[in-house]
Amino acid sequence: MVVQQYRDGGGARAVRALAVAGVIAVTAGCFGGDGESGASDGSGRRSVAADRPLDLLGRAADVLVEAGGAETRTSMETAAGGTRVTIRGQGAYDFRRQMGRLKVMLPEDAAGADGHRPITELLAPGALYMKNRGAGVPDDKWVRIDTTALKDGNLLTGGVTDPMAAAELLRGAADVAYAGKSELAGVTVHHYRGVADLGRAARAASPQSRGALSAAAKGFSKDAVPFDAYLDEDGRLRKVRHRFTFSSEGPEVSVVSTLLLYGFGLPVTVTLPDEDAIYTGEIRQG
Repeated sequence: MVVQQYRDGGGARAVRALAVAGVIAVTAGCFGGDGESGASDGSGRRSVAADRPLDLLGRAADVLVEAGGAETRTSMETAAGGTRVTIRGQGAYDFRRQMGRLKVMLPEDAAGADGHRPITELLAPGALYMKNRGAGVPDDKWVRIDTTALKDGNLLTGGVTDPMAAAELLRGAADVAYAGKSELAGVTVHHYRGVADLGRAARAASPQSRGALSAAAKGFSKDAVPFDAYLDEDGRLRKVRHRFTFSSEGPEVSVVSTLLLYGFGLPVTVTLPDEDAIYTGEIRQG
């Protein structure tokens, strides 16, 4: 993993963190059989079967805001140079505050050694905080990144797609097809397959997400993001898989990012680090 830091002309620190090509994506079977909660939030929403797919997907983010907090598991996977690399994360997210805390596990190195410490990530509107991220960063310090300054809007950078951004991307959905009803860890879900447009999603996103998604719309080599979304009977997003395409000083790289949500209604507490806990020095390759 590589993190690079730059200073802008006004003296503010704009930190750009990029995962090395091939460190991000997800396989379809990563989340099979996870302990998903099937409890209803008692909202009284009608069955998703009665609604148009575009309407359902367009308000998926709003439904999550109504639900409040949720537990989440994430995975990113890609293949580059014949090597498949996977990053996994687990934690909780508050959709009302658009804040979350996750533990992200880096893959083994090329020799098969699993010597990487988990990265703790705090997600907030317009910002990503990481601990244990980058060589030379003291153990008690955090790295802070302005996600609106990232070319990917933090859809890939942290090895985790921000859960709210993943849901807001569905506001840009088009060419949606209903792929049928199934069960996900004991919960009935409706599967929708389509393509989201980054620019359209950014324009329709909530104010807190708009800056990061607008950056992604400019930075990705393709605006079209194919997806598979699974919604429960109350319209809550239970699982979504996005396929991103970007270019990083070489051939295009495709990344698959999967988000799983369960345990809705969970109280989520996220405390951002104080200013003196933020590392401002140089971050070396590590």
